[in-house]
Amino acid sequence: MPVRALEFYSGIGGLHRALKGSSADGQVIRAFDWDQNACKVYSLNYGEDVVHKVDITTLDPDALAAYEADLWLMSPSCQPYTVLNPLAKGAEDPRAKSFIHIIENVLPQMVSSNTHPRRMLIENVAGFETSSTRQRLLVAFSTYGYNVLELLLTPLQFGIPNSRLRYYLLANLKPMSFPHVPQDLAQTVWRHIPGRSADWTDSRLRPGSQEEAVDGQAVNSIAEIRQYLDRPLENEWQHPCTVPDRVLEKWGRLFDIILPSARRSCCFTRGYSKMAERSGSVLQMNEELDTTSVFDHFLAAQAGGQAYAVRILDCLRLRYFTPTELLRIFCFLPSINNESEGEADFRWPEDVSTKAQYRLIGNSVNVRVVTELINYLLSNSRHCIGVE
Repeated sequence: MPVRALEFYSGIGGLHRALKGSSADGQVIRAFDWDQNACKVYSLNYGEDVVHKVDITTLDPDALAAYEADLWLMSPSCQPYTVLNPLAKGAEDPRAKSFIHIIENVLPQMVSSNTHPRRMLIENVAGFETSSTRQRLLVAFSTYGYNVLELLLTPLQFGIPNSRLRYYLLANLKPMSFPHVPQDLAQTVWRHIPGRSADWTDSRLRPGSQEEAVDGQAVNSIAEIRQYLDRPLENEWQHPCTVPDRVLEKWGRLFDIILPSARRSCCFTRGYSKMAERSGSVLQMNEELDTTSVFDHFLAAQAGGQAYAVRILDCLRLRYFTPTELLRIFCFLPSINNESEGEADFRWPEDVSTKAQYRLIGNSVNVRVVTELINYLLSNSRHCIGVE
């Protein structure tokens, strides 16, 4: 039978797109989000009748039970758990309220009426696994009769040049469990999808050559950034995403600058193009020059009070990734080399600004990673824990 799914905190539909691209015969029958721009983007791409703009704390068991969904897909707010938020409070953060409402208020009533979903997939930022919310979540799922598998995965493991470590929780209603998960490892936070490849480890933390591997993957198994970039413009010197002078003068030294030949980029966040540090990488389109040398020259000239010192950086041709390029990195769109594969259409409403697009993409999921998890979650419904 086709899988009927509900999508909570739907954003621009990354979970929807992952289910659609999976091997499952499945459909998102209703999506929920409070963000007006996100709902407009979702409606344009997946149909006006799917997403419902609503405060998730107002959802009730009877309304959700009426959808008869057997799969819930959830990507609740990461702000209560991210290391980028020094004031993060976990379960005590007001932004965690709606998720806790669903897990601790709505779900137990649905369990009592036997209308609860058989499977769930939950995504959040790395750091969630140490939160009090996670502990409450595990207690709840144990009480409601679910087997649970937790994972920390990055797109680098799937050949995508983006370091975006994320926490995932898969839940199967007992007696269903998970393939390739022996009993003694059932409580482990996995670093790979069971039965596939090996644990992910950050090569930067290991001694030896940094050229041989990137985060546990052979370098040539991870695509170059250039495969995700737009076709060159006639005049790249006037690219619309060129980093402004005022930003370079004040914050340029903090950027993570990468070349099109790079096989790794920093995690892109909702603050991309607004924050200089830890919000995502910046492209240096001139690959012939040494970044450090040029910046040293610029900083020396700036310290010496030289007028227009920022012009020294022009030769690097520094620019932000475009929203379309980020959509490719997040796998909403295929890479340039694979444009003939899969659905290549994603549209933005005309009144959604570029800054809003960056924010919405930064809040989203990597579609390829979630697709692989959905394939795994639905691959063997009868598998019993402890059996290889």
